[in-house]
Amino acid sequence: MTFARWLLSRLYLSWMFGVLACASSSAASAADLRAAQDTGLQGAMERVVADAGLRDEVALGRLALALVDVTDPAAPRLALLNGDRMMYAASMPKVAILLGALAEAEAGRLPINATTVGAMTNMIRFSSNEDATRVLRWVGVDRLLEILQSPRFALYDRAGAGGLWVGKSYGPEPAVRRDPLQNLSHGATVYQTARLYWMLANNQLLSAPMNALMKQVLSNPGIHHKFVKGLDSRPGADIYRKSGSWKNFHADSALVESHGKRFILVGIAEHADGGEWLARLAAPLHDLIVPPSPQTVARVGN
Repeated sequence: MTFARWLLSRLYLSWMFGVLACASSSAASAADLRAAQDTGLQGAMERVVADAGLRDEVALGRLALALVDVTDPAAPRLALLNGDRMMYAASMPKVAILLGALAEAEAGRLPINATTVGAMTNMIRFSSNEDATRVLRWVGVDRLLEILQSPRFALYDRAGAGGLWVGKSYGPEPAVRRDPLQNLSHGATVYQTARLYWMLANNQLLSAPMNALMKQVLSNPGIHHKFVKGLDSRPGADIYRKSGSWKNFHADSALVESHGKRFILVGIAEHADGGEWLARLAAPLHDLIVPPSPQTVARVGN
């Protein structure tokens, strides 16, 4: 792969920069994104949910949402609904496996080559369970959970509200480690998932080459549903995304770059129609960050 070969050639030259970036990442992740909660954005998101007829689903705990405007890196704006509700998230936590693999690559414990990058890409872009299981084996379940709970990333808090958790492969094997709060094999909160994307958007998640590779893997979604389907009516959006569905559980997460704006959108729904809920919410939530063009308004009016 061209990108993988380029990355290999740059890793050595970027090593010292990467060490500094890791230190910056640790400091950034310690900052609480909650400090960015914005009452205006919160109210606007609640109105979108009410207009979609989903207010009761939020009240019943069947729908969780996070929206973060990251257009200005120094001044993010956050809105949450059931932000700390730990829910089964199906394949969405594969984004945590990707983080673990790239953290191990950054430390020199996992090679970056056509095989590893190809497996990571299939795991994310096409949600391949076989490749997810392969990448998870390279990292190790216990090592991945150590990474997620480390002070550097702090993406799961076993003494607090949980977060991203992967305690099982995406195959027939039983769970190795269930999360201590809700006993989930593949779990997430929308807040901590949004925090991962927030650090990625600010280039503070990993070293610069690994951040670039992570965005490359998350780009060009290969499955057309949920947020991707909902944003069809908003052309010009670049979407970096991981979703998941299993039975009545539907989840999606994305960093969206559109017309000079950037935002993070995360949703988890527990309902047979949950995937359609997320598709229906995507465009109006997009419009809270990216003002709709006159052409878009005209299309909606028609």
